[in-house]
Amino acid sequence: MYDKLVKKEAKLAVIGLGYVGLPIALEFARKIKVVGFDINQKRVDMMKNNIDPSNELDASEFEGCDIEFTANLEDLRDVNFFIVAVPTPIDASKEPDIRPLVGASTTVGKVLKKGDYVVYESTVYPGCTEEDCIPVLEEHSGLKWKADFHVGYSPERINPGDKVHTLANIVKVSSGDTPESAEEIAKTYELVVEAGVHRAPSIKVAEAAKIIENTQRDVNIALINELSIIFSRMGINTYDVLEAAGTKWNFLKFFPGLVGGHCIGVDPYYLTHKAKELGYHAKIINSGRYVNDSMGFYVGKQTVKKILAKGKSIIESRILVMGATFKEDVSDIRNSKVIDVLKEIESFSCGVEIVDPHADPEEYKEEYGFELSNEPTGKYDAIIVAVNHREYVNMKEADFAELLTDKGILVDIKGIYRGQIKNLDYWSL
Repeated sequence: MYDKLVKKEAKLAVIGLGYVGLPIALEFARKIKVVGFDINQKRVDMMKNNIDPSNELDASEFEGCDIEFTANLEDLRDVNFFIVAVPTPIDASKEPDIRPLVGASTTVGKVLKKGDYVVYESTVYPGCTEEDCIPVLEEHSGLKWKADFHVGYSPERINPGDKVHTLANIVKVSSGDTPESAEEIAKTYELVVEAGVHRAPSIKVAEAAKIIENTQRDVNIALINELSIIFSRMGINTYDVLEAAGTKWNFLKFFPGLVGGHCIGVDPYYLTHKAKELGYHAKIINSGRYVNDSMGFYVGKQTVKKILAKGKSIIESRILVMGATFKEDVSDIRNSKVIDVLKEIESFSCGVEIVDPHADPEEYKEEYGFELSNEPTGKYDAIIVAVNHREYVNMKEADFAELLTDKGILVDIKGIYRGQIKNLDYWSL
């Protein structure tokens, strides 16, 4: 398979062209023939015009690529190597929602042929590829796994907004269903991953490796978030404590904040779901999720309490929230925990406005039901800087003073302005 791809006698397709799929497709398209498939025709049309719908890649990154963008199933019939990179969200009950994965497997199954390869990159619980995806491939293709086609798993490690840690310079983990297929898959990824490929001994090991990467970060951040609640009651700043503790060589430097997005705030639920199926209740992971999922409400409530402590009527107060995306300098609003801050404030019948220089107002309204303002209007009794966008990082105390009423409060979730605020009432996690 590797030789056929390199000689351009076979094609590679990427199924799902979002934050993960599109960069992978373009990297491969600089070396081999690629088909980029997405079910959203509007997104496909944008990519045909060298526009990244996710606003992550410049038009120049489409240049010199041997790629065909399509939403037509028929364009996949002459493909021999499929990479599935669709989202794996959670539902309202915080249970894994693998419908996009099943849908993508159905699509691939309809065009699968003898000798083809299918590699999954979507983050899943260990066992999902073999237990949930492969049966779908077999059902819709009429073929037998291993006898007729091969499957692998290679978890994505793309970090939205990160221009330093890219696909090419992050070690890739890969796996296959036989030693031979595993090697073919690893060699194929080595075409585009300069940092090298780690060959995991099995598909389940590769799945587990990915799921614990984000679970580990989630649990560590949860500890710091809990500490920030304790330190707030003690009247000391969490960032001051972390700076002091960080002078020890083996202290792990995690920071408090809102834990959202499509990875850290989601992936642990896939692991706890599988653990529950196996009869084990994951105590530490679930506790960490509870703490992190509560932080938006905690910030909202603390802000309201501080306004009340100033002797102001909360119903007559106005609060400005700066930042709507799940992290800095991206347009991605998926699973942004800023919405929890907004909902908590709104529950007190307080006036709240939100601004963000990167988020799309229409998309935000459709997803969360809140209007994004173009810019601040008038004076506010509190300003919450929720996301450390580059546009906010260099703001000065005077900038906030102009926007705040008398006895106004500046809430700095990320601790951006620690040590810079001298006259305003300032609070951070």
